Amino acid sequence: MKNEIVWITGASSGIGRETALLFVKSGITIAASARNTEMLEKLKDSLGDMKKFFRIFPCDVSSYENVNDTYNKISKEYFVSALINDAGVTSFKPAVDDSIEEIQNIINTNLLGSIYTTKSVIPEMVNANKGLLINIISVVTKKIFIASSTYSASKAGLLAYADVLREELRKNNIKVVNIIPGATKTPIWPNSALEKYSERMMSPLDVAGMILYVYNLERDMVPEEITLRPLKGDL
Repeated sequence: MKNEIVWITGASSGIGRETALLFVKSGITIAASARNTEMLEKLKDSLGDMKKFFRIFPCDVSSYENVNDTYNKISKEYFVSALINDAGVTSFKPAVDDSIEEIQNIINTNLLGSIYTTKSVIPEMVNANKGLLINIISVVTKKIFIASSTYSASKAGLLAYADVLREELRKNNIKVVNIIPGATKTPIWPNSALEKYSERMMSPLDVAGMILYVYNLERDMVPEEITLRPLKGDL
């Protein structure tokens, strides 16, 4: 019987990075994925004796072939008992200024990438009759923010996909949880926004703490949707 592992995408920075660190420090083995292998290696090197819980599986989630290959590598050794879809990009541009290339990158990473990873892990979870899928969505699905049209579309699409998936997988004891954070202090923001608003933003470590809390819930219930906002409200 294979040992269990938690697969975290977008693990090289932001919420994904803090989640990976928090899980490892809790003694949970993770498969850390991101496009930036160098940053993953540096993160692993910083863990000292705990690095044995940090397995690196580079992956560009926007590529179905890459996701499939990565999952096959992970699943040779482990059962992915939990998937945390965190990889995400945006442009912070008005819709009229977004190039087709930028639009494709955002949709392919945020929406299709999360669908690809989810599709890869579902069959084995169904066979095991257990599993946990956590999607890091965004407060853009709750409120209109200008200069985020494609990002909003990608996150709204993932929210809808996950909500339907939850209903389909209930009979298989698979939990689907959507975590919807507001402004969080991560590198996805331009430096100008971080300089202006960082004191009002949430800490990625605090968001990671909520993810770990959800992971540790061993009860016959599922927190289907959790919205997190800065104490002083949206920016």
